[in-house]
Amino acid sequence: MKHPARPLREPSNLDRILAEADRALRTVFAPAETPDRANPGAALLRVALNDADRQHVAGLMRINHAGEVCAQALYYGQAAVARDAQIRAHLIHAAREEGDHLAWCEARLHELGSHPSVLNPLWYAGAFTIGASAGLIGDRLSLGFVVETERQVESHLGEHLTRLPAGDERTRAILQQMQSDEIAHGAAAQERGALPLPWPLPLPAHVNVALTSASAST
Repeated sequence: MKHPARPLREPSNLDRILAEADRALRTVFAPAETPDRANPGAALLRVALNDADRQHVAGLMRINHAGEVCAQALYYGQAAVARDAQIRAHLIHAAREEGDHLAWCEARLHELGSHPSVLNPLWYAGAFTIGASAGLIGDRLSLGFVVETERQVESHLGEHLTRLPAGDERTRAILQQMQSDEIAHGAAAQERGALPLPWPLPLPAHVNVALTSASAST
């Protein structure tokens, strides 16, 4: 005689805390998960860079990798406290795409013979706290935070694209796809009813970039 299946237990607060702690440890210390999408630069010719250009591009990609660590933390922090199930699903979907960016940046760093920032645990902890705090205020304001963050990241990536050495199409393809995704994330959040952030919450883009620029040499 078959016994009736037990109903699935709703995760407790402790379950959720442990799950987020596990995610944080894997994001910061483990190799990036296999991306859902192919690396945009993988099929392009690998051009040999001189030492100065290689170190320069590695510094840029270390910053971008740190930014993607922050993106994981921000989105999952917001999703952890989202009230609306559809908004939570939207945030998690965006986080998955940011996970692709993380893997692409990590792969390019390895190609350049470099490494991620040693400050990534600090970036993750701070960004998760900011994301969860924004989410606790309300879902629509949380979406407004997404719009503002993605606007800043789009601008930041555009500035990095202008600083790449001529011929480095592998890095260029990665950054261009990342920029396109950030624009789409911001637009999707806007369509879902994002509220404009009240002053002084929208930090100027250069402040946001300055926070991660410390990763360039660490």
